[in-house]
Amino acid sequence: MQGERAAVNAIVSVSDPAHLDVLGAALARLGASVYATGGTQVKLAKAGVQAQSVSALTGFPEILGGRVKTLHPGVHSGILARRDDPGQMAQLTEHGLKTIDLVAVNLYPFARTIQQEGVTLPEAVEQIDVGGPAMIRAAAKNFASVVVLSDPADYAPVMAEWEQNGSVSHDTRKRLAAKAFRHVSEYDALIAGYLGDESQAGETGQPAEDTHHNGRAAAEESTPISSLIPPEISLELRRVQRLRYGENPHQVAALYSDNLPVGGATLVGSLQQLHGPELSYNNLMDADAALALVRDYAMPAVAIIKHAGPCGIATGGENADLAEVFSRALASDPVSAFGGIVGINRPVDGRLAEHLAKVRFDVLVAPAFSEEAVDMLARKRNLRLLAVPDANNGRRDDDYASRLAFRQVSGGFLVQTRDAIEEDLHMEPVTLRHPTLEEIADMLFAWRAAKHVRSNAIVLAKELATVGIGGGQTSRVDSVRIAAEKAGKKAQGAVMASDAFFPFPDGLEVAAAAGVTAVIQPGGSVNDDAVIEAADTAGLAMVFTRKRHFRH
Repeated sequence: MQGERAAVNAIVSVSDPAHLDVLGAALARLGASVYATGGTQVKLAKAGVQAQSVSALTGFPEILGGRVKTLHPGVHSGILARRDDPGQMAQLTEHGLKTIDLVAVNLYPFARTIQQEGVTLPEAVEQIDVGGPAMIRAAAKNFASVVVLSDPADYAPVMAEWEQNGSVSHDTRKRLAAKAFRHVSEYDALIAGYLGDESQAGETGQPAEDTHHNGRAAAEESTPISSLIPPEISLELRRVQRLRYGENPHQVAALYSDNLPVGGATLVGSLQQLHGPELSYNNLMDADAALALVRDYAMPAVAIIKHAGPCGIATGGENADLAEVFSRALASDPVSAFGGIVGINRPVDGRLAEHLAKVRFDVLVAPAFSEEAVDMLARKRNLRLLAVPDANNGRRDDDYASRLAFRQVSGGFLVQTRDAIEEDLHMEPVTLRHPTLEEIADMLFAWRAAKHVRSNAIVLAKELATVGIGGGQTSRVDSVRIAAEKAGKKAQGAVMASDAFFPFPDGLEVAAAAGVTAVIQPGGSVNDDAVIEAADTAGLAMVFTRKRHFRH
């Protein structure tokens, strides 16, 4: 711990001016000599704090349009000098250099810049901070003597400690140093990820073995893997929220944000909780599943999720009544819907809220909620209302699919690009009877829905609403039986979507017996001919997509 010094020297250089007035006022009370870079000096002056230019330390002006201003021995010697080393302190005196006791720096807004629509690579590069990270790292390395502030939220408590005790404790300095290194690490990882998208584009090379269920090389149908899956991934996670509990009440959990380039709406990036108790791990898992599902539909859509899987989905025309769409989704499986999570890709109004309030749900996630809707739904004390504004209108961004999905395994991670639903879906009729226009519309609806059901996934749908869902089974025919049982009489005239091929005719036969009239599936089984024959015998129409959507 350092004792109180006769003079305090501070360097302040910030892009985020939050709480700068608080910091400046506290430094003034300490009688500190404050040195600031150009923009920060102006901001401090507006807050009534007089600061000298960093050039007073370096004896050299800011040059190259501000690219070089703090990269100088006059700055870094004063930060890095060990106060307990007489030789180093003598060198400072010899060269007329001052010790620096506090460094308050936050970095150029690179993340905000690259999220702006139409930003160019040169524009992004100009927001790569060089001097800032150097000062942060130097101060954090010498935390025994230098207070490093990289987060405006720390200004008030740290300066209060300094004023009250005449110094800042070793433990506080060490904590701030660790936070500073994490801040720089996250910043560097974000830049590496962004530039990696550019630098990987020219690489070539394929994995030694990469085939799908039809035996065709996956690379034949997709972008070269090296342009999407980089050879190295720097993943920095920042805790943004503690959660009520994990999957079970005895497990501790938290929500973290990643540093990966953002494509479209993300639950973590834009979530606003408008009402209800704190969120649990399961609440967020289900809310994310609901958001991902309704994003896959451009038209108004409602999805009801239970244990990360859908139990009811419906959609309608652009001017569809959302309350009616919700009612059709609920009718798919009202028993399973109890205590579930609802995702909606349009703002929730009072009429829809009135219908939602009649059922016990744990979470509602939508782009927005009207004041009337919030007032009505807030009467349910345990209902959580989550607004994710960027999910508005079911918009699907092209780059969403290129975001990476991670799953932890022992000692590492499995990484893949997200499963995208193709807009130009290939549908190859393979039966004597071809599907009607109404059946095709329901097939396309069901095909999107099947992507979000655990494999082996089976979805029965009619009039743009699910009537029966079966998934997560070890055999596909069992999933068909479950979906048919859920649908009951509503299976009459329904279509069936399967996320992967039918290995045997039995699944088709169960569906036909339940009243299904048309089937959409990838095809590719060695028994395709027998499955087609079973469909023809039952008078079913069937199309192959030649693409599957497993969700393990």
